[in-house]
Amino acid sequence: MACVAVTWARPESTYTDKWDNINVAEILESNRLLKGYVDCLLGKGRCTPDGKALKETLPDALEHECVKCTGKQKSGADKVIRHLVNKRPDLWKELAVKYDPDNIYQARYKDKIDAVKGSA
Repeated sequence: MACVAVTWARPESTYTDKWDNINVAEILESNRLLKGYVDCLLGKGRCTPDGKALKETLPDALEHECVKCTGKQKSGADKVIRHLVNKRPDLWKELAVKYDPDNIYQARYKDKIDAVKGSA
C-alpha cells in the first residue's frame, strides 16, 4: 500500500521545461515586458509563446499548489510574486481579480504572501 500512496502523491508529469531559462529578472525590471505578460494573462493583449503557455498552466498551478512545476518554475514564481506584491501591487490586484475572484488562493497562500511583503 505504501507504494501506491507514493505513486498517487507524485505528479504524473511536470509542465514543460521549455521556458525554464527565461530571464525572469529581466522581465520584472522592464515595465514594457512585464506589462506585456500581465496584459497577456489578463486577456488584454497578445501573448508570446511563453506567455501563452503560462496563461494555460497558471490556473492548474494555482489549484494544485504548483505540484507539476519544475524547480526553476517554482523559483521564478517566487520571484514574480515577491516583485508584484512589493513593487507592483496594482498588477497583483488585477491578476488576483482575474485568477482568484473568490479569494480562494489569496487565503490558501496567505502565509507565503505575507512572508514576502517587504522583502523585494
